[in-house]
Amino acid sequence: MKPTKFLFALLFFLIPVSSILAEVRDFYVIKIYHLENEEQERRVDDYLKTAYLPALHRLNVSHIGVFKPLETDEKRIYVFIPFKSINEYLQLESALAKDQSYLQLGKDYLEASHDNPPYTRIESILLKAFEEHPLFSIPSLTGPREKRVYELRSYEGPTEKLYRNKVDMFNKGDEIALFKRLGFNAVFYGEVLAGSKMPNLMYLTTFEDKKSRDEHWDAFGKDAYWKKLSAMPIYQNNVSHADIVFLYPTAYSDF
Repeated sequence: MKPTKFLFALLFFLIPVSSILAEVRDFYVIKIYHLENEEQERRVDDYLKTAYLPALHRLNVSHIGVFKPLETDEKRIYVFIPFKSINEYLQLESALAKDQSYLQLGKDYLEASHDNPPYTRIESILLKAFEEHPLFSIPSLTGPREKRVYELRSYEGPTEKLYRNKVDMFNKGDEIALFKRLGFNAVFYGEVLAGSKMPNLMYLTTFEDKKSRDEHWDAFGKDAYWKKLSAMPIYQNNVSHADIVFLYPTAYSDF
């Protein structure tokens, strides 16, 4: 056996498989387009549908979610992009710059003038998947898209230590397992690595409709394990602010 192969084989047996697998976690980007009017919304929709998503698909980045808010007059478009590694994310912009089809089809958006921009601002959030939910999941929903409710939650911690405590509550405290047992159809749970609100975690659950969403949360609040978990002294005061946004998938969203 060659020395390099022998060394690799030795390392494989010395390093526990569990420690290798523990490092396999998705990274996510949530891009939020803040829009001023219907014309900007149309231009961003067209760019995402005809240029951006097809380009990402060509780069083997799949299952991209594109959503818009329910029950609000605010014009925003949320784009969820899953990456297998941080390097895949870091290499994205340079790869797009070499894609001639993307550059041509996205020209109206990419070469917009300063006095006619397609959006007012883009907010970008970088996340790393939770230890107990390391890979994103496509929701198993069967009802009409227009009735679906995707609930994006953001939990800010009062301090970094207390934020980590809430993350531990999801992982070691089995809050993720509780969501799974109750059928919340979660797409992801993620630690916010960079964003406008820190320290912070976010997660996305999905439902067939608003009635189903309300029924699931009612069951969650009444669940015996949740009552026990939420009453534990170790998990007190670990969320200082929560944001909840109800979303629905666009017609061209991957899920």
